[in-house]
Amino acid sequence: MANRGEIAARVMRTAHALGIATVAVYSDPDADAPFVRLADEAVRLPGAAPSETYLRADLVIAAARATGADAVHPGYGFLSENAGFARDCAAAGLTFVGPTPEAIASMGSKLEAKALMDKAGVPVLPGATVQADSDLGALAADIGFPVLVKAAFGGGGRGMRVVHDASALADAVEGARREAASAFGDGTVFLERFVVDPRHVEVQILGDTHGEVVSLFERECSIQRRYQKIVEESPSPAVDADLRAELGAAAVAAGKAIGYTGAGTVEFVMDRQGTFFFLEVNTRLQVEHPVTELVTGLDLVALQLRVAEGEPLPREVLDAGITGHAIEVRLYAEDVPAGFLPSTGTLHRFRIPALPGVRVDSGVEDGSVVGPHYDPMLAKVIAHGRTRAEAARTLARALQRSEIHGVTTNRDLLVGLLREEEFLAGRTDTGYLTRHPDLTTPVSGNSRSSDYCHSRALAAALAGQASNRALAVVQQGLPSGWRNVGGLPQKVVYTLGDSTVEVAYAFRRGGLTASVNGEPLDVRVISAAPDAVDLEIGGVRRRYTVSRVPGWSYVDGPDGSAALAEVPRLADPDAVAHAGSLLAPMPGGVVRVLAAPGDTVAAGQPLVVLEAMKMEHTVVAPVDGVVAEIQVGPGDQVDTGQVLAVVEDEVEDEVEEAAH
Repeated sequence: MANRGEIAARVMRTAHALGIATVAVYSDPDADAPFVRLADEAVRLPGAAPSETYLRADLVIAAARATGADAVHPGYGFLSENAGFARDCAAAGLTFVGPTPEAIASMGSKLEAKALMDKAGVPVLPGATVQADSDLGALAADIGFPVLVKAAFGGGGRGMRVVHDASALADAVEGARREAASAFGDGTVFLERFVVDPRHVEVQILGDTHGEVVSLFERECSIQRRYQKIVEESPSPAVDADLRAELGAAAVAAGKAIGYTGAGTVEFVMDRQGTFFFLEVNTRLQVEHPVTELVTGLDLVALQLRVAEGEPLPREVLDAGITGHAIEVRLYAEDVPAGFLPSTGTLHRFRIPALPGVRVDSGVEDGSVVGPHYDPMLAKVIAHGRTRAEAARTLARALQRSEIHGVTTNRDLLVGLLREEEFLAGRTDTGYLTRHPDLTTPVSGNSRSSDYCHSRALAAALAGQASNRALAVVQQGLPSGWRNVGGLPQKVVYTLGDSTVEVAYAFRRGGLTASVNGEPLDVRVISAAPDAVDLEIGGVRRRYTVSRVPGWSYVDGPDGSAALAEVPRLADPDAVAHAGSLLAPMPGGVVRVLAAPGDTVAAGQPLVVLEAMKMEHTVVAPVDGVVAEIQVGPGDQVDTGQVLAVVEDEVEDEVEEAAH
């Protein structure tokens, strides 16, 4: 298995069900990952970066030879669409579980692919490859603004930039090149006309070595952030039977034009009138393949393996139909309100309830470490229902009742989205999140209202008090919090996102008295244990589970979840950063430093560019001022909160000088 994480585990489970032994390759950060333990054998790829591990075709083939493997499944990403890798596998006597090298190569250059599709009668958008000596302005003028700068080799939203005018074109091309080179090992990019807020509709195809290519219907993948999908579903709410037939015919024509074998996806953009244009062919299994599996009842990985063995497509594929509706969401380790910044840390708990119709494809578990080296997706959570509304309700409940502790995730965004009126009405396109900024703010999904803060903070405080009491070595027979004379309430202070929450509570003869941020609560404690608190607040009773790790309390209940950081009673003066410090928002590598000490900078001016999880992130000056310090350089690795630079505010400096 030439991949990692959830797709490696997904492929290996099907292989084992078919009686096929598996071999995993793994990088150093993945040494303890679940997919490594799942494999029958595993081979280490020394290093951490994709370029020195999972993108090293020679090391992957050497691992296959060393273990006597006879086939390589590439999964998605990394080497999955690398024609050279497919050729190398064949030269080494290994069966590549995917299309032929020629088919991959024909789609490897997306511009050449569009020319081939145009010849096959598939509608395409205008575009042009960017060469070293290209006149970017002239190319964009021929295509027409806005244009999309796009990686020629690869996918998943990396190496993509939308440009609305010529002034931003050069920077966008350079940034896309760097990102594409890091993610796919090739920095070639091209320009393409950008259709504003289209639907993104794709068709699953499957071909065998006997010349048969079939459509397994469409998926709607319009809701995206940073051009990367976060919600996928099948069938599309915008596609009727006639349009489905047209899309399927175009996809089959595309597959036959390149002699496609195995599982692949033909992607289209579609405007409001239902006119669609070819986007690309993904010559591999897609992240979102489970929604197709759930509505068709087929195992696409099993079919890939059977096609690779030379079998013709079976009758159940040729006669496949759609039953019900399936929706998939990608659960990412990322801070949505902070601009979808990747989040890292240890997953102290990762539990998604096993509701009927819910499937979880994941590569993590309790104790997994989410690092900065790879894509931040934790899991794909999929629900299948009789109707679209039923699937959405089930999926939202599964996410809301999940226990995910240790890293910030996009779970609140996903829950809010699945319950939003426009989504439920099927009115989705690539501009959906732009139209719904409320979903990407701190109040999305599980609202940070006062009730939300009050109940969870009080539950955390009472669980902490119960835990302390359980550890007591004297007077264990006394009730928790008992005093023979009245005293001041006990106080605990937490931070919840950007908010500070102070809980004051006391156990009196008449029961518990409590307040949060000075507001008294009408509260009754049914029970309080270190791991669970049963509260009645304002006449409503809810049971919360509480998981505590040093410095943190994770509270989960029927109305959502919260991660509360306990504020120490005495602050560490050494932990306070110098005023004007620019701190790293996540662990990563420094790509570029765009300023030097003594430079005058404006608020919002880029100063340092970091790379984490194969995406670039720019740290900007917070105010107009002068750069006092630059503490990092290109190639440095930084941790979250590390000082990158210090900018002195010009206004503050003038006030200080005037005072003297």
